[in-house]
Amino acid sequence: MASIPLPTAKHSLPSLLHAQTPNTLLSQKLPNLPKSFQSQFCGVKLSHSSNFAVPSSFKKSSILAKVSKGSVAPSFSLKDQDGKTVSLSKFKGKPVVVYFYPADETPGCTKQACAFRDSYEKFKKAGAEVIGISGDDPSSHKAFAKKYRLPFTLLSDEGNKVRKDWGVPADLFGTLPGRQTYVLDKNGVVQLIYNNQFQPEKHIDETLKFLQSA
Repeated sequence: MASIPLPTAKHSLPSLLHAQTPNTLLSQKLPNLPKSFQSQFCGVKLSHSSNFAVPSSFKKSSILAKVSKGSVAPSFSLKDQDGKTVSLSKFKGKPVVVYFYPADETPGCTKQACAFRDSYEKFKKAGAEVIGISGDDPSSHKAFAKKYRLPFTLLSDEGNKVRKDWGVPADLFGTLPGRQTYVLDKNGVVQLIYNNQFQPEKHIDETLKFLQSA
């Protein structure tokens, strides 16, 4: 694996980020990193800021999942891409795949959503519903679903309350919302938890494998 050069002491991480706009940072080639490693950072919507600090709320306890295998998933009611309120209880009686993802229109999240789309008929044959959740607003979800012809529900968790209630762990020292998938049985009990920020399409493989073997 190629070595990753670290900035010298005279350049702090905040100053390095401040010198570039988010679009420049995302489009810039990283010649010293393997291609697969470069793509890991393309699923982030960066905000331009001169202050880059680990959130004070990032503690060891914050990355411990509150929802674990065998527990009943916390209920929620959120707006979908059409602005309608959808409650988790609506799906009781059938398996549900709930996947939390960082943001609409980012490369990793688009790959993941399209992979769920392409396998959606398989999920239906397994009797399961698919629900995607991020902090984007309903209008963003609507445009995202329309652009990529997503046949499943996208829910808007503005303020990330549900994400926090479920204890979805963050990545990159708490700066990147986690990518985590849960499979609930027909009684709302969590049977599978899968976390993989940088291989979004594996979420579909793992959840389908589980549902088809259940």
